[in-house]
Amino acid sequence: MSLSAGAKPPRAILFDWDNTLVNTWPTIVECYHDTFVALGLKPWTASEVQDFAHGSLRDLFPSLFGPRAGEAEKVFYETFYRIHLERLQPLPDAEALLAHCQSLGCYIAVVSNKVGDNLRAELAHLGWQKWITRAVGAKDARRDKPAPDPIFMALDGTGIAPDETVWMVGDTLADLKCAHAAGCLPVLVGGAEQLSAALMEYPPRLRARNCHELVALL
Repeated sequence: MSLSAGAKPPRAILFDWDNTLVNTWPTIVECYHDTFVALGLKPWTASEVQDFAHGSLRDLFPSLFGPRAGEAEKVFYETFYRIHLERLQPLPDAEALLAHCQSLGCYIAVVSNKVGDNLRAELAHLGWQKWITRAVGAKDARRDKPAPDPIFMALDGTGIAPDETVWMVGDTLADLKCAHAAGCLPVLVGGAEQLSAALMEYPPRLRARNCHELVALL
C-alpha cells in the first residue's frame, strides 16, 4: 500500500519498539518460559508467546497469574535483566528507516509497552538517541497501550496534534487500537497473520512487511 491510499506525509512517526524496530522475541520467549516454570505451570511455546504476550505486564500478568502476578513479574525480570541487552538486535533496515525519517524532518518517538526505564536503556545501548527524540514506555503514562495516553505523552510539548499526519507504527493489535483511540494514522508492520479478524475492527491505513518496505512507503 502506498501514500496514494489517501494518507498524508507524516509530520511525526511514533514507533512501537519490540519486533517493530528490534527483534526481542527470543528474549521474551525465554522470560515467559522461566516465569511459567518457576510458578509450576506448563510454559507457553514460542508461537503461543507471540500470539498472546501483548500488552504491558501490569495489564497482562494479573489475568495470567492472578494473586501470583507479583511473584511472576519478579521472575520475569530476573531473566530479562540478565539477557536483554546482550541479545538486543536491530531488525534489518531499522537504522536506515530511522535515518530516512529524520532526513524527511519527521519528529520521531517510540511508544512501547516495555517498562520505560528498560526501553530507554535499550535505546541508549544501540545509540539511537541521535534519531529518536523521546521514548515512552509502560508505567510512564497513567495507562499503557492500547490506551492513547502514551501517544499523548510522546507528542506533549511538540506542537503536533494527534491526527493523520502522526503515524503510529507497530506490529500488534495494541498498536492499532492505540492509534485509533488517539486519532492517529495506524500503520501495521509485519505479517500479523494472527490479527486477521481484529483488523476488521481496527484496520490499519497502511501496511508494510518490514522496515525496508516502510522506507519505500515514505
